[in-house]
Amino acid sequence: MGEKLRDIQSEPDYRNLPIDRVGVKDITYPVVVLDKNEGEQHTVAKINMYVNLPHNFRGTHMSRFIEILNKHRNGISTKKIRQILDDMKSELNAETAHFEIEFPFFITKKAPISKEPAKMEYQCKLTANSDDDYYSLSVIVPVLSVCPCSKEISKYGAHNQRSKLSATIRAKDRVWIEDIISASEKSGSSDIYSILKREDEKHITEKSYENPVFVEDMVRNAVLELKKIKGIIHISIESENMESIHNHSAYAFIETDV
Repeated sequence: MGEKLRDIQSEPDYRNLPIDRVGVKDITYPVVVLDKNEGEQHTVAKINMYVNLPHNFRGTHMSRFIEILNKHRNGISTKKIRQILDDMKSELNAETAHFEIEFPFFITKKAPISKEPAKMEYQCKLTANSDDDYYSLSVIVPVLSVCPCSKEISKYGAHNQRSKLSATIRAKDRVWIEDIISASEKSGSSDIYSILKREDEKHITEKSYENPVFVEDMVRNAVLELKKIKGIIHISIESENMESIHNHSAYAFIETDV
C-alpha cells in the first residue's frame, strides 16, 4: 500500500466564516451546444464553476470541478446544466452550486439578394444556480440603426451606425439561441451580414433608410418580439448605438417580467 496523503482541504476551519462561492474560473474548454438547424454545434467556451463552502471547512476540492466538466464534455444544454449543478452539489458536499458558460455561437446567414452564405458570430452566456428553477441566457446581437431625426431634417440622407443589442432572458424550458437572435435583429433598422455583394449593400441601405429607429425604439421593439417566444419568463435588454456623428454612444435598457 502507498503512503496515505494528508487531505488538508478537508480539515476543519475555526474562523467561523462561510464562503458564498468558491471554485474554478476562466476555464477554456471545448463544448458542444444545441443548434436549432444542425442539431449540435462545436465551439470553445469560457467556464466558471462555484459552490458554497460551510464555515467549518477549510477548502474545497478544485479538481472535482474539472472531473464533473469532463463527465459532460460531449454536450452542454439547459438540461445538462441542471445535471451539472446536481453533480457539483453531490461531489463537493455543497448546498448550492453556480455555473456560467460563455461561448461564440455561429449561424450561417445568406445575403439578402445574392444569397451568398457566410458565418455570423454571436457571443452567448448561459448562467444557472441550483437555488433557482430557471436559467439565464444572454446573447449579444449586432444590428444596423438609422436615426429618424437625422432622416427627417436632412436633405440627402441620414446618419447610421452599428448597434449592439444585449438580450438576456430567463426560462425554465429550452429557448433556442437562434430565436433570440432573430427577435433582436427585427428590432433594428436592418440586420447585418458577414459578406455582401453590391446588390446586397443597395438592399440593406434602402431597407434601413425606410426603417429608422431610435435606441429607445430598439429596446421596445426587442421586448415585444421576445415576448412572442414561448417559455421566456423574464426579459432584460439593452442597446448601445455607437454614434457615427457623436463622440459618445446612445443607450437604453428595459427589464420586465413576461
